[in-house]
Amino acid sequence: MIQKILILLLGLNCFFLIPENFSQSVFENTSKTTIYNFLDELANDRIITLTSVVKPYTRMYIAEKLKEALKSEKLNKRQKDELTFFLKDYGFDIDNKVPSPVFYNLFKSNTNQSLTLNPPGFYYADSLFRFGCRPVLGIECFKNNNGFIYHSFSGAEAFADVDKRVSVYASLVDNNESEMLAKEQFLTQRTGAIYKQNVNESGRNDFSEMRGGIMYNWKWGGVGLVKDQLVWGNNYNGSNIFSGRTPTFAQVKLYMNPVKWLKFNYIHGWLVSEVIDSSRSYYDSQNVYRGVYHSKFLAANMFSITPLKGLDFSFGNSIVYSDIGVQPAYLIPFMFFKSIDHTLNSTNNERGQNSQMFFDISSRQIPHTHLFASLFVDEIELRTMFDPPKSRNQLSVKTGFKVNNIIPNTFIIGEYTRSNPWVYRHYISTTTFASNTYNLGHYLRDNSEEYYLALGYQPLRGLSISADYTKASKGEEFDWLLVSSTGSPFLKYVIWRNESYSLKVTYEIFNNVKAFSSFTYSNIMDKTGLYTPDFLKGINRTVSFGFNVGL
Repeated sequence: MIQKILILLLGLNCFFLIPENFSQSVFENTSKTTIYNFLDELANDRIITLTSVVKPYTRMYIAEKLKEALKSEKLNKRQKDELTFFLKDYGFDIDNKVPSPVFYNLFKSNTNQSLTLNPPGFYYADSLFRFGCRPVLGIECFKNNNGFIYHSFSGAEAFADVDKRVSVYASLVDNNESEMLAKEQFLTQRTGAIYKQNVNESGRNDFSEMRGGIMYNWKWGGVGLVKDQLVWGNNYNGSNIFSGRTPTFAQVKLYMNPVKWLKFNYIHGWLVSEVIDSSRSYYDSQNVYRGVYHSKFLAANMFSITPLKGLDFSFGNSIVYSDIGVQPAYLIPFMFFKSIDHTLNSTNNERGQNSQMFFDISSRQIPHTHLFASLFVDEIELRTMFDPPKSRNQLSVKTGFKVNNIIPNTFIIGEYTRSNPWVYRHYISTTTFASNTYNLGHYLRDNSEEYYLALGYQPLRGLSISADYTKASKGEEFDWLLVSSTGSPFLKYVIWRNESYSLKVTYEIFNNVKAFSSFTYSNIMDKTGLYTPDFLKGINRTVSFGFNVGL
């Protein structure tokens, strides 16, 4: 079925092919925060234009924005150094010229190949084929009054383009944690993981993550099949639309930018329900039970319109559905999916699916300033909007700002997030807004609130020193019968609270090679005992440090 869908989409888009200026589509991991932050800074300073509501960006999109910045005379010395630094990596996507080797060139007789340290990896390029392969490894250590723990990882990533029409990429990373830090119930922004616990009774907890995809490209878009993260919604401390915290899942991906003022993104994803389908589960001939999950799917789209330079208005919708196989109507990218659900299931709530809407506005029209707000709508009843005791308005709202370089090489960030009771949740277990039981939306889930403030200074290329404050609260998760009959109060009883102060230092030595350290004072109250790793419960002063290559 997947192959048929992909072939169909590829075939339809053959009508749009233009023989020159193809857009390569290798998606850059959102964990590479330094390049994402640098582009954001350039956009806030009005050096480049940037639509930042949908991530990850492609390497080509990043390269084009760096090239756009080359034309500006507004760059300060550090920004010029940063630009030269990042072009050593992403310039490969513009001119197909392999990076220059730092040390002795093992391939000095062949200018098409290079083994480099900055960025680390092997690269090859000619008029038809472009290839890069890079190591991924690192360690992060934590020490506080509860003890010492670590997270280590190793692997590799590779990407290639064939004739600029076909892009492929893959990344495989094995991880090891001495204490599990990203379980699905934890209220954390760490990316979720499917753990193998206490491997060989060693106390280690292992997991692996495979990302990758294949895309067909044309001048103003691309389509393909990927297994990757999904981050939708402007934010600096966790999106409230698609946060990207879930383990990666397979998705048909389509994006188009036919004119400067319109961008469109669509995905159809295969989620993991982790809900056993008893009718398909069985005992085999060796009397071993094989549990089979119910199928679960996600369709989502996002339109981004730029009516004025620096102003983006984005809107879209999504639906999580199950028990009907892949529904062809949800493969039509531009549809309003809730209306389709009404057609397919009439008004029978028990047979219906779980739909959402979202809106995002982003303004960079004031020099050095980014203002943004996003709204996630799970369910809304306008007649009870201003009657909280009866309200069933299941909404999540995020608003914030970032100001760069009012004082040279500094930034300030402020964000506020509120998620009402039962937003992101659903009374049917196979259509929850989750994959592998990790919420697709904001990391605090429903009935929660967060204040976030950060100050930063970047004195040199690659060096960032920042301090931040977070106050986050979560209330009880109400039973559906209570919500459906009377509504439910917002944060009437707080069962989890985190108030923390952090000081962080990061230095990117080479492209994709970083060292970092931080000190965090945190006071975490967890009445449930479920939302926080044991290592972080209570009052703690935590020192962390480490390095990574490739992430």
